[in-house]
Amino acid sequence: MHIVHTFEELAGIAHDAFIAIGVFDGLHLGHQRVISQARDDARAAGGASVVLTFDPHPVRVLRPDHAPLLLTSTAHKLRLIAGLGVDAALVLPFDKPFSELTADAFLNLLVQKTDRLREVCVGTRFHFGHNRTGNVRLIEQFAPSHNFIAKEITSVMLGDEIISSTAVRQHVQAGNLDRAAAMLGRPFSILGTVVPGDALGRQLGFPTANLNPHNEVFPPDGVYVTRVLVGGQPFTGVINLGRRPTFEGRSHKRVLEVHILDFNRDIYGQEIEVVFLKKLRGEQKFANVEELKKQIANDVQAARQKLNR
Repeated sequence: MHIVHTFEELAGIAHDAFIAIGVFDGLHLGHQRVISQARDDARAAGGASVVLTFDPHPVRVLRPDHAPLLLTSTAHKLRLIAGLGVDAALVLPFDKPFSELTADAFLNLLVQKTDRLREVCVGTRFHFGHNRTGNVRLIEQFAPSHNFIAKEITSVMLGDEIISSTAVRQHVQAGNLDRAAAMLGRPFSILGTVVPGDALGRQLGFPTANLNPHNEVFPPDGVYVTRVLVGGQPFTGVINLGRRPTFEGRSHKRVLEVHILDFNRDIYGQEIEVVFLKKLRGEQKFANVEELKKQIANDVQAARQKLNR
């Protein structure tokens, strides 16, 4: 998948473009339906499928005090989009001047700058342009005179609940990981960079990779079974998310650390993805380090058993 940041770059690689537009935070099943429609139509017509998204999240610029916590960083979102088999992603920088474009001006820009725009796919609730005045109805009115097709993709439901980034965010934060996974079409995961820690895990006999996470939404503190993707290769692991209350006198800032089973490689500075599969227990304060070591050994054994099943 080509990743570009200007319409000019896009015109050089994508002709007869079928474009899916959205913020796509989390890339849940609703987002996937929008993107898949553009991808499938492009393949059928011999065109190019393009995902147009924005960085940062528009609300960060328009109403920073009300900006949602991100389910996926831009880098994580692009990895997930690439997995859907599209040809290109156009990540437009979203800033104050861009936010002041009227809806009509944005559509004119899209038509003028795209090499043979053929289709625009958006979700029912998509809004764009200054003061969010643009919507799918405006795109439908605009399309015929500019020789492209507008496609509205209706919201995806899970039971009686609309699948949305807000709903996924709430389920993750409440610890409803099965419900979040059903909305995402995959288990919830976090992409982050491995950074040096204080080597507590190594001292306990269970070395951990400390993660500087790129996203902002976390499940409740505790210990989780995880699948860890290192360079795309999967490993089994145990995540500890929390403030490590057993260790008095140390900083109790929230940390995300993962012990990767049967793994002995230097991965400092690398990006890895941790996939939350099952919660084993909540965070606990132990009477001493020996009790903690025993519990970690039990956690590792439980993780092996759960993934073997």
